[in-house]
Amino acid sequence: MTTVDPNFSETADREARRARLFTRINAADKWFQVLGLSWLTPILRAVAGDNPKAQMKEIWRLLAVPILAICAFLLLWGVLAPKVQTSLGAVPGPGQVWEEALNLHQDAQDKAQSKAEFDAKVAQLNERRVAQGKEPMERAYTGAPTYYQQIWTSIQTVFFGFVIATVVAVPLGIAAGLSPTANAALNPLIQIFKPVSPLAWLPIVTMIVSALATSNDGLFPKSFVISAVTVTLCSLWPTLINTSLGVASIDKDLINVSKVLKMNTRTKITKLVLPSALPLIFTGLRLSLGVGWMVLIAAEMLAQNPGLGKFVWDEFQNGSSSSLAKIMVAVLTIGIIGFLLDRVMYALQSLFTFTNNR
Repeated sequence: MTTVDPNFSETADREARRARLFTRINAADKWFQVLGLSWLTPILRAVAGDNPKAQMKEIWRLLAVPILAICAFLLLWGVLAPKVQTSLGAVPGPGQVWEEALNLHQDAQDKAQSKAEFDAKVAQLNERRVAQGKEPMERAYTGAPTYYQQIWTSIQTVFFGFVIATVVAVPLGIAAGLSPTANAALNPLIQIFKPVSPLAWLPIVTMIVSALATSNDGLFPKSFVISAVTVTLCSLWPTLINTSLGVASIDKDLINVSKVLKMNTRTKITKLVLPSALPLIFTGLRLSLGVGWMVLIAAEMLAQNPGLGKFVWDEFQNGSSSSLAKIMVAVLTIGIIGFLLDRVMYALQSLFTFTNNR
């Protein structure tokens, strides 16, 4: 009768647990990359004992180098900013910008409290009116929007325009990819309108929307619609082009299979075309969302849609000593939100595509 060495059994169990741990870390790494947290993977591997020296090199590359680059940028900004004089004084440094960010946060809290007090007074007034047998009154709060409300307005606007662009661009891209005739018809229009600036589209969109909507009593304010449509006109082209390219690049054997199986057009598109073209379609969607977010700020400035673009324009017109710092807060906010929107699209791409080749 053979006996099993207890030490061998413990070693095998330990190795098995270690293998399972590394499997979990590798699985989590895919989502770390999606979220922009890929530096967590070498840290976890180093803690698990997987070649700490090699993992330290990865930590240095993925975490330490970016942090040092940001610190160097902030240091250079802080040194050079006071030396540049403008009509509003010296360019604010990182400390002043951070202070204004805190002031905007405090201002948002104060406005929220003011709105809550207003709503409470209206509720008390209506209670007295109901007690007296009168109809309650509806009074809207007319205070200025907070910084966070302006951010939310911009996100809603770009999402609205992006959805419209997607609904238009994806079917046209599929048609252009499947049909040489449709591609020949759409290609000249794409080449003509793709380079047009949002500043050129905005007057046309403004006049058309103003002619179709003579008042602000509709579902959306006119300024919102103008900004969203401008975003649509400027952001649909990357999705259209990438969708057409993705569909046209499908393996011809798949198309031949659809002919052999006598698939109708709808089945062919949903079962063969879209799954194969999704990686490139999502690449187009990510590009479109980035373009839309960039275009939105200019559109909001001129359309006076109460979002981040209007905030920047109002601060520029205000010309106070803190305006430049507030504008820089808005610039950093725009950049951070743009990054987060791209991460969201990247996560959706990871969920719905079957390949890592993006």
